Amino acid sequence: MTDAVLTEEDGAVLIITINRPEARNAVNGEVAKGIAAALDELDSRKDLSIGVLTGAGGTFCSGMDLKGFLTGDNPTVEGRGFAGITERPAAKPLIAAVEGYALAGGCEVALSCDMIVASRDAQFGLPEPKRGLVAAGGGLLRLPQRIPFHIAMEIALTGDKYPAERMAELGFVNRLAEPGGALAAAKELALKVAENAPLALAATKKVIVESADWSSAEAWKKQQDITLPVFTSKDAQEGPAAFAEKRKPNWKGE
Repeated sequence: MTDAVLTEEDGAVLIITINRPEARNAVNGEVAKGIAAALDELDSRKDLSIGVLTGAGGTFCSGMDLKGFLTGDNPTVEGRGFAGITERPAAKPLIAAVEGYALAGGCEVALSCDMIVASRDAQFGLPEPKRGLVAAGGGLLRLPQRIPFHIAMEIALTGDKYPAERMAELGFVNRLAEPGGALAAAKELALKVAENAPLALAATKKVIVESADWSSAEAWKKQQDITLPVFTSKDAQEGPAAFAEKRKPNWKGE
């Protein structure tokens, strides 16, 4: 990790913090590399089941560092895309904990996560057209998948900011928290998810994400390819054993 991206562990949860509050956590090359490294760590460690991505200083992420962009700083990572996440997010579940602004690339980073917890005064938007740019970091691809088509068009074409409470009504935000409480609420959700078997969680995410591109003829075979290793894992033996013995399972990620 770098000073621009900090990590902290809470049990099986990895908390990833964009740490450029003086720039409203705008994404530059250092941030992109730091997020990519944190996601690599999350995916590679058996003792970590889920991540929470947040921003320091009361703002999630204001998007690309435009000053850096003008000087040639590259806010992408090859193979992972903008902010080290938009083209290839984590294989394991990831929750965005949003305070303040999640705008432009910041909104696209949130969209790269599997769940979003936001403070009631948080704001989301894709203002790129206001700057002569286009939300090419996944915003135009993912937004219509998450909310109704016409609303997605409005958000993308106006470039306006939209409050978290409205986005929650649309199903874009999973849970709302009081201002300052988004990270705590996201950690609560993450710890609940992390009670489950890590291999099962990763396989579940993979099926949900990838099945959108499967035909009905191939869906069952592709699902089996992903889930069969879970059924033959050590954790698949541990789960029923813990249930029978009325104890908490001891997951190994194996």
